Amino acid sequence: MTTARGQSSIVDEVKRRSGWAVFMGVLTAALGIVLIVFPFATASATTVFLGGVLTLVGVIELVLALYSQTPGTFLLRILLAVLYGFAGIMILAHPFAGTEGLTLFVGAMLIVRGILALIAAIRLRPLDGWGWFVVDSIANLAAGGFIVAKWPSSTSWAVGTLIGIAVLVTGISRTVFAVRLRRGASDLGRVAQGVA
Repeated sequence: MTTARGQSSIVDEVKRRSGWAVFMGVLTAALGIVLIVFPFATASATTVFLGGVLTLVGVIELVLALYSQTPGTFLLRILLAVLYGFAGIMILAHPFAGTEGLTLFVGAMLIVRGILALIAAIRLRPLDGWGWFVVDSIANLAAGGFIVAKWPSSTSWAVGTLIGIAVLVTGISRTVFAVRLRRGASDLGRVAQGVA
């Protein structure tokens, strides 16, 4: 009886967590669609946001440098403040050039993410739905490779469109996997109730 209750609580926990995973997968897919619809606006807004963040980090590093107690720490913080601040101001002053740099960075990031998704797929291989992680991996690798191969001409459309596609595929793959996990937990719960 205790074992049946324990199995029931585990099944309920898996169902609850997979419900959240389905919700997050759908939300991720919706975000991917928004990125596809507004590719250049997405890239420009991301670049300006990044420039603002780097400038703010530069100011924070400068304040921390003024409060540092040792000369080595002071010089290092001043150097970091100058680097962050300069990078942020340059991105804000030249957003298109910043978008080009961001595009190349995103291409490289998608390639790395594709490799990590492939490793996750290999680890999940015995589970039903693991193939969706392979699809996710291929989508990320293809998007990243295409962005890097077509750079810098890919700047105007790549960040929004290809990342949007990659995010959409990620959302769909996570949703399908979570639905299958939830279905498996339900089947296990029925079997456990039948045994009890």
